Amino acid sequence: MLSKRFLLALSLACCLMPAFSQSQQTVTLAPKQISTSVWYVEGMTALGSVENKNFISNAAFIIGPDGVVVIDALGSPALADALIQAIRKITTKKIEAVIVTHYHADHIYGLQSFRKIGAKIFAHHAAKEYLNSDTATQRLMASRAELAPWVDANTKLIEPDTWLSGETKLKLSGIELLVKPVGPAHTPEDLVIFFPKDKVLFAGDLLFKGRLPFIGATANTGSWIQALNTFLDFKSTVAIPGHGPVTENANADIELLRDYLIYLRKNMGKAVDELELFDEAYAATDWSRFENIPMFKFANRMNAYNTYLQLLDTKK
Repeated sequence: MLSKRFLLALSLACCLMPAFSQSQQTVTLAPKQISTSVWYVEGMTALGSVENKNFISNAAFIIGPDGVVVIDALGSPALADALIQAIRKITTKKIEAVIVTHYHADHIYGLQSFRKIGAKIFAHHAAKEYLNSDTATQRLMASRAELAPWVDANTKLIEPDTWLSGETKLKLSGIELLVKPVGPAHTPEDLVIFFPKDKVLFAGDLLFKGRLPFIGATANTGSWIQALNTFLDFKSTVAIPGHGPVTENANADIELLRDYLIYLRKNMGKAVDELELFDEAYAATDWSRFENIPMFKFANRMNAYNTYLQLLDTKK
């Protein structure tokens, strides 16, 4: 089932890709400082393409007393190399570690660049299943075809040096972090990272700002809604989403995303309960509240379909 869902989602995305990637895009990777110790780079609101080098997600880094910790590795080795160079322009301290919020392609294809410079990689143990799956192999093969030369035969899937499980307090390069698993939600291996010193929350793809989320085949929208509630416990002043600009009003962004997920589950759940075919249910649903949000055209149908399949599975 997982592989079939992936292939369908991939085919939908590929159908949309050519129309979107016709326009030339300027890729600028410029770190923005958001607190005393934290910087981030903001990916484009777009589908991954040759033109944007798959720079469609965010990454962040913390400069500590003894080194640098990076959150996520971007969507290609070239982007990761550019991030490494950007960090080195800001500090001469060694990049000691990378923490992966989840193993989606746009967050992990740069990992090999960080491993080359000796950074230790941390991720949640639930990613093991994905890394050893046909889905991961198929996604990488498709990316090599779609995103060459930025993702090519030399791009590899990289396992972490340390698998995490359960809520963990890490001290890396003099930086104290709270790492909390919140999956299965966007993915089974979702992690959020809280940096108490600066009150910054690294939310990964549990939080999207200024665009519609991507709900993949392994997403659990019910658990995702519950995970969003945990964000309030951190009392952060700034949250860095996996996509979009930082938010200083996380509650409003969480509410919009939560409302969207609830709406998907309500309408697709009704269709499942009434044995209605997906195409008919999708056409009959009023999407007007969300249709003006960026990426609606490219993501909403896929999101609805994967939610429909998830709810259908629960009925079996």
